[in-house]
Amino acid sequence: MVLDRAAATPDAEAFQHPVPAPSGGGEEWRSLSWRETGERVCALAAGLLSLGLQPEERVAVFAATRIEWVLADLAINCAGGATTTVYPASLPEDVAHILSDSGAMVAIVEDDPKVAMLAELAGRLPQLRTVVTMDGTPDGARVLSLDQLAERGRAHLAEHPTAVEEAVAGIGPESLATLIYTSGTTGRPKGVRLVHDNWSYEAAAIDELGILRPEDLQYLWLPLSHSFGKVLLAAQLRIGFASAVDGRIDRIVDNLATVRPTFMAGAPRIFEKAHGRVVSTIEAEGGVRARLFGWAFGVGRKVSTLRQEGRGPGPLLAARHALADRLVLAKLRDRFGGRIRYFVSGSAALSRDVAEWFHAAGLMVLEGYGLTETSAAACVNRPETLKLGTVGPPLPGTEVRIGDDGEVLVRGPGVMRGYHGLTEQSAEALDQDGWLHTGDVGALDDQGRLQITDRKKDLIKTSGGKYVAPQPIEIALPVLCPLVSQFVVHGDGRNYVTALVTLDPEALARWAQNSRVEESDPAVLSRREDVRQVVAAAVKELNSTLSRWETIKDFRILDRDLTVEAGELTPSLKLKRRTVEHRYRDVLDSMYVATPTARV
Repeated sequence: MVLDRAAATPDAEAFQHPVPAPSGGGEEWRSLSWRETGERVCALAAGLLSLGLQPEERVAVFAATRIEWVLADLAINCAGGATTTVYPASLPEDVAHILSDSGAMVAIVEDDPKVAMLAELAGRLPQLRTVVTMDGTPDGARVLSLDQLAERGRAHLAEHPTAVEEAVAGIGPESLATLIYTSGTTGRPKGVRLVHDNWSYEAAAIDELGILRPEDLQYLWLPLSHSFGKVLLAAQLRIGFASAVDGRIDRIVDNLATVRPTFMAGAPRIFEKAHGRVVSTIEAEGGVRARLFGWAFGVGRKVSTLRQEGRGPGPLLAARHALADRLVLAKLRDRFGGRIRYFVSGSAALSRDVAEWFHAAGLMVLEGYGLTETSAAACVNRPETLKLGTVGPPLPGTEVRIGDDGEVLVRGPGVMRGYHGLTEQSAEALDQDGWLHTGDVGALDDQGRLQITDRKKDLIKTSGGKYVAPQPIEIALPVLCPLVSQFVVHGDGRNYVTALVTLDPEALARWAQNSRVEESDPAVLSRREDVRQVVAAAVKELNSTLSRWETIKDFRILDRDLTVEAGELTPSLKLKRRTVEHRYRDVLDSMYVATPTARV
């Protein structure tokens, strides 16, 4: 696919990426054509071959999302190797486990701190022969720069001009392409074996949907260590659109206005934060602008509802919508570059309220579903049959059914070939008929669209025998209260349900400014009673929508947010529930000492 794309559209744009501006201040975006991409990939692939890389041997990539990550990944596959992904903020113990378990022979890392980490782990990684650094300092021996690897590759090609083509010719559909270690909400990460046929199928299935076009421009910030990012690269090779690549999350909003992409994929938290930022800013301003904003979105929601039902607005509503769009909604779309045709949300459940808010603004969020074990995409909503609150029907060629216990089962060409070196766990996940047991609970509607309701392991059973699905509750509160970042529902084996709350530092800073509070430390702000009252009001509103046994009887606000680095969230921002409950056991226990009715 890499070589074919470079040959088919050599002069078309393949990638954009930020580089320092020649003037020395700020950045500018540089473009790569498919011809240039192919040349760089082949040089790096030949460099890996010169290091002795054998078919299906693993090469680890340990870096944030950036153009060099993309080129390295494609080069590894073109050399016949398999990419092992390492999340950039991984702790040394996890890095050691992934590199050792995968048997990685080469590691391509971002900078000197990561080079130093691998040097400290060298005694535990005897098979690791070479380290290649993107920005770090080479030592002329074991540590090479990426440019030096490419130079070796060009020299190798001078002596063996067909080396890369021969390596590609030796790859079969079942050859290992990627070994992605599941972030896993429990236990040690497991290596998911994904072969070339997994990715080529995913690319063909996405192409068949017809929702992406060669003239599209993707904004790609997702961690490429996660399957969600990798599947978008596979689709790009098949369809031929361009991608603007920059993994810095704090640059997303500014970059969208500069790059002006036509689509972007992201985790729900990105969309929730964007929604919360806009809503809280408008609420703080108040006055005429807030009333205009509320009116415009009220009109937008009416039109959104009609369009979801397959109908259009009448003449009067259409006229109001045109005015609302000109005064408010179009300006909001301009904040995202003004050209977005679709957002795609995956990795976790997206709040329906947030999806409806974007839809009312004229920004369609296509929610999808998949796992690392399904090469990312298994289901996705289609624009013409969009149903908010679902993740859409399966991809062409993929089957989904619901087991007797409500578990979602998936079968198809995108399903993994098992866990690396874990025969028993592979057999538990994949039954004899090829169905992957996902661990998610869901239902199919009469149009074959899937709705995910929760994780099997996350279901809470109170001491009174009542079942509570925490996920829908947990995604609802941040919508009601933009101050909230994470809402962790607890109550398994308890006689009532409680929660841990973390606050979004950015939203908290805006609240402090709007409330004329001089304090800026999030930990101190989180202990303020007026902050607690804001959260309590939202919890009370949430409780009014829940069954009696689901209501949150008490909550505690933690003094910091949950993070990937602390091991409390997965790299795809899923909650590691057991880790959090263990870490904050004393806090949770404190809410069961006395009757909590006065707390909420």
